[in-house]
Amino acid sequence: MQLPIALSCGEPAGIGPEIAVKAWNALRAELPFFWIGDPRHLPNGTPFLEIETPAQTQAVCAKALPILRQPFAQENCLGLANSANAQGVIDAIETGVRLVQTGEAGALCTAPIHKQALQDGANFAYPGHTEFLAALDGKSDVVMMLASEQLRVVPATIHIPLKDVPHALTPAGLESVIAITNDALRAQFGIKDPVIAVSGLNPHAGEGGKMGFEDADIIAPVLQRLRAQGYKLSGPLPADTMFHAAARAHYDAAICMYHDQALIPIKTLDFDKGVNITLGLSFIRTSPDHGTAFDIAGKDIANPTSLIEALRMAARMSTT
Repeated sequence: MQLPIALSCGEPAGIGPEIAVKAWNALRAELPFFWIGDPRHLPNGTPFLEIETPAQTQAVCAKALPILRQPFAQENCLGLANSANAQGVIDAIETGVRLVQTGEAGALCTAPIHKQALQDGANFAYPGHTEFLAALDGKSDVVMMLASEQLRVVPATIHIPLKDVPHALTPAGLESVIAITNDALRAQFGIKDPVIAVSGLNPHAGEGGKMGFEDADIIAPVLQRLRAQGYKLSGPLPADTMFHAAARAHYDAAICMYHDQALIPIKTLDFDKGVNITLGLSFIRTSPDHGTAFDIAGKDIANPTSLIEALRMAARMSTT
C-alpha cells in the first residue's frame, strides 16, 4: 500500500490552507495525503477529520481532509503574518521530516513559508526551507530542482546576485551539483542511465574565450572528468539553444549556471505546473513553485495547480 504524503501547512496567513483544501478536493480519490497544521486556520466549512497517525490517512482521505493537529499560538489573520505563530510553522515542518524519516509517510510536501515572520517570531536561522530541511537531515550539500512534465532544471548557483555567480561557480561545487542530480535521476525518478545537459555561463558558452573564460576553464574540465567516470553529459552548451522542443528530447535534466538561466525556461513552458524538489536529502521533498501570496489570501482565487502537481510528484517519486 502506498504510504501517505505529509503536507506541512506553511505560513497560515497565506494561501497555503486554501490550496491545501483545493488539492484535497482534486486528489482525494487519487492519492492519500494528510495536512499538518492547526484546523483553526483552514477555510470555513472545510470537511476535515483529525488523525492520530499517518496510517489512518487512507481511511479518512476520501471523505475529509486528514489532519495531524499541530497547535499554533494564535488564530489566523489572512494576508498578515503573525510572528506569534512562527514556532507552529517550524514545528509542522519538523513533524513532517520526522514522519518521512521514520517511514510513516512516503514523502514530504511543504506549503510556502514567510521567512521574515519566522525570523521575527522564532529566531529562524536559515535562508529558507531548503537549508532548514538540510540541517534537519544532517546534509551539507543539497540541490534545488524545478520539474514539470516538459522539463527538469537545476541551477548550480541559486539566490545570489548575478555579479557574484562567476566567483561562486567552482569546480567542486559544480561537480557536486551534477553528481547529486545524476544520483537523484536514478534513484528517485527511475531513470537507469540519465543524460544531463549542462549550460555554459556566458553567451554562446564563451565562444572559445571571446566572451569569457569560465566555460572552458571551469565547466568543461569538470564535464570531461565526470564523463571519464561514466556520466552522460553534454556541454557546456549555449543556454539559448538548450530549451526548444527538439533539444529537450535529448536529455533528462538540464543544469544551468545561475537562477534565471534555469527558471525562465521552465516558468515559460509550464508556469502553473512547476514543482520545486530538493535533491540530496535522505527523503523526498517537494513544494509548489510559488510563495505565500498574501495579497490574495482568503479571496478563494488561489490556483492550487502547483501544489497538486507537487503532491503528485511526491507520490510518484516515493513509489519509484
